[in-house]
Amino acid sequence: MVKNFTLQPLVNLAQQRNDAATKRLGQLNQQQQSAQSKLDALLQYRKDYQEKFQKSARNGMDPTELRNFQEFIYRLDEAIAQQRQVATNAERSVQHGRNELKQAQIKMKSFDALAQRQLDRDKLQEAKAEQKLMDEHASRRTSTLNIEAE
Repeated sequence: MVKNFTLQPLVNLAQQRNDAATKRLGQLNQQQQSAQSKLDALLQYRKDYQEKFQKSARNGMDPTELRNFQEFIYRLDEAIAQQRQVATNAERSVQHGRNELKQAQIKMKSFDALAQRQLDRDKLQEAKAEQKLMDEHASRRTSTLNIEAE
């Protein structure tokens, strides 16, 4: 009979950590994609607003309107800078999550390899014990046949 792998709790823990790291990486990827989408939207909005500004400037605008456009673009540039930072941080988090998942997978594979080796050793020991019993049984049978033949 094959006994349970004595490090099975560690194998289970490694599997749980791998699953958690996989889930976390998925969440981080979603956050990064969201941050990038927001940045792209802000950049597109700035481009559209800049074109509107240039069109209005060609047609002439009063100083107040010019100042309002410039202030809005300045605030938009600030929002873009902040969102770039958010997107950069999100990308760093994704990279950290990838590294965490890689480490969890390495540990899980190591424990799986240990578990497989132990299972193979246990099966080999079981097979040897079974062979020994069969040899003993065959030996007794041969001895019994030899005694009966005499």
